[in-house]
Amino acid sequence: MPLAVITLGILFLFFLILVVRLNAFIAFILVGLAIGVGQGMELNMIVQSIEKGIGNTLGFLVMILGLGAMLGKLVAESGAAQKITNGLIQLFGVQNTRSAVMLTGFIVGVTMFYSVGFVILVPLVFTVAAATGIPLISIALPMLAALSVTHGFLPPHPAPSALAVMFKADIGKTLIYGVIVAIPAILISGPVLTRLIPKVKAQPLKEFMTTKVFTEEELPGFSTSIFTALLPVILIAFSTLVLSFITIAGFWRTLLEFIGNPVIALLITVLVGTYTLGIARGMNMEEVMKIYGQAVSGITMVLLIIAGAGALKQILIDSGVSEYLGNLFQISSISPLLIGWLIATLIRFSVGSATVAGLTTAGIVLPLVQTTGVSPELMVLAIGSGSLMLSHVNDSGFWLFKEYFNLNIKDTLSTWTLMETSIGISGLIGVLVLDQLL
Repeated sequence: MPLAVITLGILFLFFLILVVRLNAFIAFILVGLAIGVGQGMELNMIVQSIEKGIGNTLGFLVMILGLGAMLGKLVAESGAAQKITNGLIQLFGVQNTRSAVMLTGFIVGVTMFYSVGFVILVPLVFTVAAATGIPLISIALPMLAALSVTHGFLPPHPAPSALAVMFKADIGKTLIYGVIVAIPAILISGPVLTRLIPKVKAQPLKEFMTTKVFTEEELPGFSTSIFTALLPVILIAFSTLVLSFITIAGFWRTLLEFIGNPVIALLITVLVGTYTLGIARGMNMEEVMKIYGQAVSGITMVLLIIAGAGALKQILIDSGVSEYLGNLFQISSISPLLIGWLIATLIRFSVGSATVAGLTTAGIVLPLVQTTGVSPELMVLAIGSGSLMLSHVNDSGFWLFKEYFNLNIKDTLSTWTLMETSIGISGLIGVLVLDQLL
C-alpha cells in the first residue's frame, strides 16, 4: 500500500505542476495532504507534520539563503562580477579567454543564484566574444557549465543547502566534496564538450546584448572583488579542513567551528562586502540596504518551494512511507547514490525544475541515508547531479538559453541539453569515485 500511495503521490505532483500549472509550493502541500490521507493519518496530525517539516527545513535555510542572496546581489550591483571577468581575461590572456570566463562563472556562481548569474554574465560574454572574435557558444558553454555546477552542487545555493539540511549533512564537507566533483565536471562539460559538439552560430538579439556596464573608475579592485566573492567559501573550507586534520580543543576549536558555520561565514562576508563593495566604493548605507532588500524579495518563492518540499518530507516520515521505502531499498544491490541520481534524473526530465527534482528526490531517498550508512554529503551531490540531467522544453533554463542566444530548438538541444546532461553524468562519476576513496 505505501508503494502505491507514494507512486500516485508523485504522479499527482507531476499532474499539478505540468498540467494544472500550479505553483510548486502549493503542489507540494497538496501532495503531502493526499499522501497523509492515503496512509490513514489523522487530519490534525497531517497539519502538525506539515508545520514541523516547514519549520525544521527553513529554520536554518532562511539565514543561509537570505545572506547568500544579499551577497550575490551586491557582487552584481557593485560591478565586482564585471571586474572579475575583466581581470581574469587580462590575467589569462586573450588566447585563454574561455578558461577565464569559465573561472568567472565558478567564482561568481558560488554566491549568486543561477538566474541572476546568467542575466549578469551572459551579456558580458557577448561583449567578450565580439571583442576577441571567438565563437560565442564556445565561450558561453564553459561559463554556463560552471554556473550550473555551482547551482546544483554547492551551498549556499537553494537545492544543495536544503538537501544538506534534510540529510543532516555537514555543509562544510558538502562544499569541499562539491568543489572536488565540480572541477572535472566543469572541464568535461565546458571546454572539452565545446570542441565535440556541432558548430552552432548564435546570433543574440540586440536587447539581450546590453547590460549595466561600469567604467573602470567605477569598478572595485580585482583582488577585493575575488576576495569578497569567495570569502564564505574560504571561511567554511578552512574551518572544515583544519578541524578534520588537526587536533584542536577548547576555545580555538569552538572559534573555528563558529566562523566555519555557514550562517556566520556568510554574515561575516556580507558585513565585509558592505564595506569593501559598498561604503568604500562611495555608496551610502541606505543604498547598500536597498540592494539587500531587493535581493531578499527575489528569493521568496524559492523559500516557499523549499518549505513545501520540507512538508512533504515530514509527511513521508510520519506516515510510515519512508520506513517502508527504506526496507524496500535495502533489498536492492544498486548503490544508494545511483538510486538517488536515477530518481532525481527521472523527476528532472518529467518536471523540468532542478530544484523541485532535487527536493522531491530527497523525501523519497531519505531512508537510504538513514539506514545504509551512505555519506549524506555524497548523496547531496548525487541528487544534485541527477537534478541537472536532460534539460529540455519543460525547463525554464532551456528557454532562457535559447532566447538569449537566439537559437532554434534543435540547436538548443545539441548545446544546452547536451551540456547539462554531461554535467549530470560527470558529476555522478565523480561522486562514485569519491565514494570509493573516502
